[in-house]
Amino acid sequence: MSEGASAEPLAAIFRRLIANTGPISLMHYMGEANARYYTSRDPLGSAGDFVTAPEISQMFGELIGLWLADMWINAGRETPVHYIELGPGRGTLAKDALRTARRYGLEPSIHFVEASTALKDIQLETVPGAQWHHDLSTIPAYGPVLIVANEFLDALPVRQLVKTPQGWRERMVVPEGERFICVAGQQPMDAAVPEARRDAADGTIIETCPGAAATVYEVAGRLMEQGGAALFIDYGHDQLREGSTLQAVRQHLKVDPFVNPGEADLTAHVDFATLAPIAQSRGCKWLGTVPQGRWLRELGIETRAQALAQVAPQHAAAIHSAKDRLIGEGQMGLLFKVMGLAHPQWPSGAGFQG
Repeated sequence: MSEGASAEPLAAIFRRLIANTGPISLMHYMGEANARYYTSRDPLGSAGDFVTAPEISQMFGELIGLWLADMWINAGRETPVHYIELGPGRGTLAKDALRTARRYGLEPSIHFVEASTALKDIQLETVPGAQWHHDLSTIPAYGPVLIVANEFLDALPVRQLVKTPQGWRERMVVPEGERFICVAGQQPMDAAVPEARRDAADGTIIETCPGAAATVYEVAGRLMEQGGAALFIDYGHDQLREGSTLQAVRQHLKVDPFVNPGEADLTAHVDFATLAPIAQSRGCKWLGTVPQGRWLRELGIETRAQALAQVAPQHAAAIHSAKDRLIGEGQMGLLFKVMGLAHPQWPSGAGFQG
């Protein structure tokens, strides 16, 4: 749905659709809700609904730029080279990363994969030289690619399967009073569940994200064809888990994801444990999946914070507070993960060893 495509609340559209055709899948619900949400607003910052790492501190983007430059230099400085960001937000990460990369001779062409018209205008001001794409299909097919996706996969719609006494069923959405609820569908879904997990107890929920799987598969293919490296940074888990992780955020607070769809940011934890083998299935090198805090420490965030604080002592407290927010185990440091991928002949990358 495009911005302004319909002034009618999405909840009313869902109710009418369900009344006419029956329950809709949770994946359908989440996909339509986020399409309405992201095309109609700038959700970032203190005035929006949530804050991402690049908005917390310039150090985040700077270290990503340093990592990309290091990978490119050690791979032989091949040109032309392309910087590609999936879901670039306000362009803040790209601005900080590319500013740092330029100090080491890395000046790639810039490509943003973005569907939100509300954010494109902001990105144009932040990164004037960027080119926009609806998906990866129109990205240049020559030269190595340096791909970054920060808090991109978590907003892609998830499918949930639930074990019932009759077998596995997809979780479907129906209205109940003022909100929506999930119910088990009628169609058997046992074949969609890995055999090793089919005998789970009744009530067990398995969550998958076809969009995330497809994105990583396509990125891995690009890396194999053109060379390059990719970083996926998001909150999630690196071991198989069960249960629903769906949540909604509005005005920096968690809210009910089944009330007022399209008016809050719906997300789910990224299943990195499933995504790494998908990349490897294409021959791509998986560098590792590590906690964000550890990765940023190994890239030198503490040294960078100290240097910034010395240059601007009046902002020292804010700089160290932002650093702690990015790497603290009780904040973003453990929950957020960094997954690295690269062409087999590219370096293994700083931050993933040990």
